[in-house]
Amino acid sequence: MYKNVLVPVSFEEDRDSAGAINVARVLAGDGGKVTVLHVMEQIPGYAISYVPENYLVESRQAIEAELSEMAATLPNGVAEVIDGHSGRTILDYAEKNGVDCIVIASHRPGMQDLLLGSTATQVVRHAGCAVHVIR
Repeated sequence: MYKNVLVPVSFEEDRDSAGAINVARVLAGDGGKVTVLHVMEQIPGYAISYVPENYLVESRQAIEAELSEMAATLPNGVAEVIDGHSGRTILDYAEKNGVDCIVIASHRPGMQDLLLGSTATQVVRHAGCAVHVIR
């Protein structure tokens, strides 16, 4: 069993966040902490002027509410929303918070992932702890 499990959550349709949370629940057992994390990436400067004024505040509140609901289903569950670049921020959070296992949902890799890489790929390659990938 792991003591401190991190579940990065993406709200994209092809990610099995529920499956990742279920796996984290098993891996953490009764005494482990599970953090459900979402990383909000910056909107590029050229696009920010097209975003409605309260969009960022409202979307952050909606994400925080959704994550809190997810965390409430877990013993010792915690919800976190932070800003940054997904892959690097997940890795930094794991290192700073003593995470011993990351459970991350991933889509089936395609050609674009060979050229650009995906968040799950970056986490798997650079994490200093165990990583479980859910497809």
